[in-house]
Amino acid sequence: MINKSQTIKLWASSVFRIVFFSAVLLWPAGTLFWWDAWVLIVLWTAYGFFMTVYLLQYDPDLLKERLKFVPIHKDQKAWDKVLMLLFFVAGIGLYLLPGFDVVRFGWSEPLALWMRVTAMLIHIPCFISLGWVMRENTYLSQVVKIDKARNHQVISTGPYALVRHPMYTIVIIMLFAMPIALGSRYALILSVFLSVLLIVRTYLEERTLMEELTGYAEYTEKVRYRLIPGVW
Repeated sequence: MINKSQTIKLWASSVFRIVFFSAVLLWPAGTLFWWDAWVLIVLWTAYGFFMTVYLLQYDPDLLKERLKFVPIHKDQKAWDKVLMLLFFVAGIGLYLLPGFDVVRFGWSEPLALWMRVTAMLIHIPCFISLGWVMRENTYLSQVVKIDKARNHQVISTGPYALVRHPMYTIVIIMLFAMPIALGSRYALILSVFLSVLLIVRTYLEERTLMEELTGYAEYTEKVRYRLIPGVW
C-alpha cells in the first residue's frame, strides 16, 4: 500500500506527462486549432487516467516504475542506457516533428483523412492491449534489469503466451500510428529508427534474460516468437 503523499506524487507525475505530451505536440504547430493533435491528447489522457486509477489500486510499484520520466536507472545495463537515451531523444522528436511538418511549415502534404482516422482508432485496441500486458506483468520495468528485490519471475500468461515481448509489439504499432494520425510523412522516418532500436533491444534483452532469469530458457522453448507470432 502507498500513503496519501505518494499517491499525490504519482498523480502529479501522470498529469505532468500528459501536459508535456500536449505541449510538444502543439507548440511546433504554432496553433491550438489542430484537431488531429487534440484527438490524440484526449485518447492519451483517457488512457493515462484509467491506468493510473487501476495501478494505484492493484500495482502501485509498477505505476512508480512506468511513470519515471527518463528511462535511465542506476542498476541498468550499460548498453541499455545507450539505447534508451537514443530512444528518449528520438521519441521527443517523434512528438515535435509532425507539428512542424504538416501545420507550421507544410513540408509535406498531410496524409489522407481516412488514414489519419484509422490510425487514431488503432490507438484504442493498443491501449487495451497495453493494459492487458501491465495486468499480467508486474515486473514491466522501463529498463532491462532483473528485479531481485521483488523476486523477478518469468511471466508466461496472457499476451506472454503468444509472444515473449508483447509490449514491444504494441509500442512498434503505436510508433507508426501516432505520426500517421497526425498526417506526417517525415515523422515516419523516426518511427522506423525507433522501431529498429526496439528490435535491437529485444535481441540484447533476450541474452540478458537467458543468462540471468531462472526459467527463461524453458519459456523460450514454449513460446518461440519474440514479437510477431509465426514470424519472429
